[in-house]
Amino acid sequence: MTQAAVVELDDVQVTYGGATVLDVPALGVDEGEILAVIGPNGSGKSTLLRVAGLLERPTRGVVRFRGRPVDAAHSLAERRRMAMVFQHPLLADMTVAQNVALGLKFRGARDERGARVGRWLERLGIAPLRHRRARTLSAGQAQRVALARALVLEPDVLLLDEPFAGLDAPSRAELLPDLGAILRHDRVTTMLVTHDRGEAQTLGDRVAVLMAGHIAQLDATARVFHSPASEVVARFVGVETLVTGRVTARDGGVTVVEVAGRKLEIAAPARIGEDVRLGVRPEDVTLLLASEVTPLSSARNYLPGTIVRVTPSTPAIQVVVDVGFPLVATVTARSLVELGLAEGIRIIAAFKASAVQLIGRQF
Repeated sequence: MTQAAVVELDDVQVTYGGATVLDVPALGVDEGEILAVIGPNGSGKSTLLRVAGLLERPTRGVVRFRGRPVDAAHSLAERRRMAMVFQHPLLADMTVAQNVALGLKFRGARDERGARVGRWLERLGIAPLRHRRARTLSAGQAQRVALARALVLEPDVLLLDEPFAGLDAPSRAELLPDLGAILRHDRVTTMLVTHDRGEAQTLGDRVAVLMAGHIAQLDATARVFHSPASEVVARFVGVETLVTGRVTARDGGVTVVEVAGRKLEIAAPARIGEDVRLGVRPEDVTLLLASEVTPLSSARNYLPGTIVRVTPSTPAIQVVVDVGFPLVATVTARSLVELGLAEGIRIIAAFKASAVQLIGRQF
């Protein structure tokens, strides 16, 4: 936590029926930042958001708003300086413009209400819908209305609870960058909880990985996804190849690790003779036909192997290659056809030294 934190959780614990569902020693959302909280279902994300949003009192610990502990007598006043958007928009049966103005009406902001509503209708791309009834909207349109209704309040903190989970893929793909641009341009202090790591990567300045009610890692987004603090974090953020090897050499900034008889070059320091745990993300692996002779200029690792499994998926296709150990790659449907990838095909898997992650080691 820092002095610039708008909302802070200090030694917060929540228990239900004697079972601890949330145990967070310290967590703060800094002024103007987007903090993404990710974790599997049941990890305590929504509980954390409710506590941070002053909708639920912790069993133990303190929530501070702009440095001041929030007690029961002042929680309503502080909560009015926040805005929350849920997975389901919860719109009133009135027009789009009336829904967006609802919070301003409750807070008595009469003089500038029309101008502020109009501005946010434009910014969220729903101005043409201003006279439409909420019940006639698509899911994507309704969520834009819910966001406009929250942002028109100009809250000190915006709390987002799985705001894209109820949307189809096209609506989500349109709304995600639009919202990110608004939050960054206006420097809206935001806490987002989601199980979707792509949303966290797109929006988050920092990411907190919540596992079984505990923060397993809290860091800048790039470090969480490219330097996971543990194997459980690595698996959750999409590292699908995890292997153990022994360091055999160091040469400048490159470390050589032997894994199942193969020598891998990695761009991370480790001691010679040390056993290390390595991870490779599937999108960092490029597959080449064994007949191709033009190497990838930036790749240091070329491993011949045999395809043992091809699994259709979205948005990419997963290919598992036996290179002495199972190595997972992803390819597009077009690449699958052009390369003729299928089980039993001999292939070369290539990846950069910088693509190999040293799991659980922070340098």
